[in-house]
Amino acid sequence: MRRFVMSVPLDHIDSWIFDLDNTLYSPSAKLFDLIDARMGAFIMRLLDCDAVEARRVQKQYFHDHGTTMAGLMHHHGVDAEHFLVDVHDIALDRIAPDARLRAGLARLPGRKLVFTNADADYAARVLDARGIADLFGGICDIRATAYTPKPDPAAYATMITHLAIDPKRSLFVEDMARNLTPAKALGMTTVWLDNGSESGHRDHLPDQVDFHVSDLADWLDSLPAPWGIS
Repeated sequence: MRRFVMSVPLDHIDSWIFDLDNTLYSPSAKLFDLIDARMGAFIMRLLDCDAVEARRVQKQYFHDHGTTMAGLMHHHGVDAEHFLVDVHDIALDRIAPDARLRAGLARLPGRKLVFTNADADYAARVLDARGIADLFGGICDIRATAYTPKPDPAAYATMITHLAIDPKRSLFVEDMARNLTPAKALGMTTVWLDNGSESGHRDHLPDQVDFHVSDLADWLDSLPAPWGIS
């Protein structure tokens, strides 16, 4: 089992905040590929373009605006709810409960929370499919942030209020390195889950990362008692 060096103490943490997609399940499940495909189809219909152009637009907006949806809203006036319902209408049979991940999360003292650029309905379905829904006490989704996505600092300000957390007593786990920088600026302890997600390395700033890990369950197991199994 891989072990990790403790880079900062964790005995002050009372809120454990997790991104959702490609964080609470592995990118190897390729669940987000289904969402990606639906985004492409949505853009093809919207712009009456071919798949190549739709892909270009989709990824450009993702990089420039934080999410494809934010770019579509900004440039084309797309209705956010219509987009969210459409692209998250996917089957979740590519992911399944993970007893080891569940045990690792259950050992963490304090609240477990989700901060996602997806919507809460979809997030709840994912948590249920992973067998961990009952461990989480709150979700801050894209609706709660008024459709402002990570890494916009305004989304983090809303998250703090929505989830009622103290940033200096909170830890945030993300597969997208760029989404950790605003969290670190607020005093949060940061964990970069460097697991091969698309664009996960984009804007990676090592000094904004307290823990650099490749597998969430491994990292949870590596924590010293009472958090881990050591």
